[in-house]
Amino acid sequence: MSALATHLAPTVVIRAARGSDGPALRRLAELDSREVPTGDVLIAEADDELVAALSVDTGEKVADPFRRTADVVDLLAYRARGLRTS
Repeated sequence: MSALATHLAPTVVIRAARGSDGPALRRLAELDSREVPTGDVLIAEADDELVAALSVDTGEKVADPFRRTADVVDLLAYRARGLRTS
């Protein structure tokens, strides 16, 4: 891997949570010492791993405390606002 490749940010995918995401959401919530967000939930994946989730309905969020996720959580909040106003 080149030096440049090690400095690139991972691709982040934001999508609606599905039923099959339940176990990963529970693990993430446990890691963050929070409850699983309720209602319609958006999730963010980086490198095919769930790193953050946010409830469109309540704004509750969970994120991996061992990764830099502040920007990802901001993206989730931005997308949730768009969904609430449409």
